[in-house]
Amino acid sequence: MRSRFSTTRLVPLRFLAVLVLIAANSTHQFSIAYGRADGLAQSDDAVRVSVLGLFHPREFVVSAPAGRALILQAGEQSVVLENSGVSAATVQIQGSDLVVSAGRRELRSTKVTVAGRRNESEDFILEIPAKIKRRYHGMLEIRPSSVNLLSVVTLDLETAVASVVAAESASDTPLEALKAHAIAARSYFLAGRGRHRDFDFCDTTHCQFLRAAPPAISRVAVAVDATRGLVLAYQSRSFAPMYTRSCSGQTRTPAQVGLPAAAYPYFSVDCEHCRLHPARWTSSISAREAGSLRASDETARLTVAHHVGWSIVPSNDFSLTKDGDRVLLTGVGKGHGIGLCQAGARAMAESGAGFREILEHYYPNTDIIKHSGQNRLE
Repeated sequence: MRSRFSTTRLVPLRFLAVLVLIAANSTHQFSIAYGRADGLAQSDDAVRVSVLGLFHPREFVVSAPAGRALILQAGEQSVVLENSGVSAATVQIQGSDLVVSAGRRELRSTKVTVAGRRNESEDFILEIPAKIKRRYHGMLEIRPSSVNLLSVVTLDLETAVASVVAAESASDTPLEALKAHAIAARSYFLAGRGRHRDFDFCDTTHCQFLRAAPPAISRVAVAVDATRGLVLAYQSRSFAPMYTRSCSGQTRTPAQVGLPAAAYPYFSVDCEHCRLHPARWTSSISAREAGSLRASDETARLTVAHHVGWSIVPSNDFSLTKDGDRVLLTGVGKGHGIGLCQAGARAMAESGAGFREILEHYYPNTDIIKHSGQNRLE
């Protein structure tokens, strides 16, 4: 997925009020800026995202950031995680159970949850030792899944949107491009549920990248707040829009890359920026790794990329040349090439286009509709 933009507009008064609150109490910047603190797990707009699953974890370390307090619940037992006492807990899988080590205590359960003191969203740090550490804002659930651990973060919708836009955009992306991306990401979250059985979305390119929520005074936060509740709709129905990092000068339709039709009938549109400034790439893999890889076949590309790495086959617009037991790939673009092109949207924003103009260009015949909450559109 992906999107972005820039124009000089006044910051909404609501957001200025947020900044005042943040200046007075910066430790609550995420919950103040992005949404509700209580009752998140029951909210229709809550988003459940599986995180760090690509690492096939068997051990997690959960810790409280400085100045924060967390309640870790394991069955009927709980432990407080905060810097003044026990600040971290280790969660390991043992058969069908979880073993939690927190200070001198050991807890056992089939599920572990982590939230704030009043069962609200809170900042927490989730780490796979010696591999990766990330900070999130939400509520955490850890449980066994086969031989690994499954970690699911429940976030407020707007927090999830801000986290995705921050993860998928460059730091200098124009504001109008960020606004367009926010609308695309929000639309995807609201209309794209059901891609996984035990959670709504994953944090990979299969769904949308999700990292830490950005600071509430960031450009991304401004873009998310300015478009709060806005989603894309086709024939009065919201849909989960696809977007790509860089097309080849002409966006694709699902049929052109061997994918099934979607709720929105994507059109192949001209992308002037990528046509004039193509993102060219070359790589080499073994004939065995290449397998049945072929151009304009997104399923085959994803299958190969899953084994050899996404950077080896970054798009489905390429040619193959055999060289002994090696295959040389020469291509252009990054991503599947469908829907909004991030590189093209950025260029449009830099030329003065607003987010509505950008979205209309890449998603013809769509409308921008207000999402009113509780899964309703106005």
